[in-house]
Amino acid sequence: MLKIDQPSYILLQNPPGLPSIAVAWVACLFWRSKLIIDWHNYGYTIMSLSHGRNHPLVQIAKWYEKLFGRLSDYNLCVTNAMKEDLWVNCNIKAVTLYDKPASYFKETPLELQHHLYMKLAKDYEPFKPRYVTESVSSDAERSAFTEMDEKNGHVIKTRGRPALVISSTSWTEDEDFSVLLKALEDYERYINEGVKLPSLVCVITGKGPLKDYYNGLISKLCFKHIQICTPWLEAEDYPLLLGSADLGVCLHKSSSGLDLPMKVVDMFGCCLPVCAIYFDCLHELVKHNENGLIFRDSNELAEQLKMLFLGFPTLEGKLHNFRKNLRASKQLRWDESWDQTVLPLLGQNE
Repeated sequence: MLKIDQPSYILLQNPPGLPSIAVAWVACLFWRSKLIIDWHNYGYTIMSLSHGRNHPLVQIAKWYEKLFGRLSDYNLCVTNAMKEDLWVNCNIKAVTLYDKPASYFKETPLELQHHLYMKLAKDYEPFKPRYVTESVSSDAERSAFTEMDEKNGHVIKTRGRPALVISSTSWTEDEDFSVLLKALEDYERYINEGVKLPSLVCVITGKGPLKDYYNGLISKLCFKHIQICTPWLEAEDYPLLLGSADLGVCLHKSSSGLDLPMKVVDMFGCCLPVCAIYFDCLHELVKHNENGLIFRDSNELAEQLKMLFLGFPTLEGKLHNFRKNLRASKQLRWDESWDQTVLPLLGQNE
């Protein structure tokens, strides 16, 4: 850092902040620059997931974050709840800068959906057509969700298609995917009991330490109406899949109870309704019965899946209304939010 051109500001995201907050502070002293900390969570609360809150290393990390956090010139944070906590418990004054989706998170046109499904069908069984349906042409190219007339390139959604549910994860301790798996077992039971629900394709993307553990649990499930796959998507395919899905599911539980799941931000950028598991400040992002639903356990999630997908696909009902509300919200994108919130903060302190 001492070899770069003299910066006016050094912007540091925390976590990770150990030892980077102290290093950045020393660099700012050397350069006579201003230090900005962007608080996305507390690092010590993440450490506590593995070691417990009373572990000596966790307590040292907590002391370190509070001490060196006060040495910053400006502070940003991702929720009003964190803004209050920083002030009350750390004597740090911060400005709330909500995470916003990048511009490439948006609804995916039907033609692009079809090309994505055909690409994924080469490697993942759930994206392959289950059976031949009445089609726009006998020459139709089919996926599980779409079909394209190869003569004129016209794409339609397949009649009787499954609903596409997506979740993304880093497969860590702060997300309990057994909640989703249990809800899917209940959903399968609803169908077996005669409830008119669509089949589901549930895609869980991401890499992480607990992926093999959960893949082992998934392999033991015997579903007739639900298919689950856990792909690692190419970077350009992830927003396309979010923009193609029918429902997002979030199982993120904040280690501090003060940050918000970025995956939901991206889903909302794609106008994708979300079912998210409850924690204290989630209401700052997910508005229950407006842009999605909040659940507390697998039973509530199963009931929500049943309610949302009853009569699927339909242009009525809550799932459609949630998407309409997201389209109408015209939410800010990341660069717009930065320009509105951060630039004035820096300008008034020049």
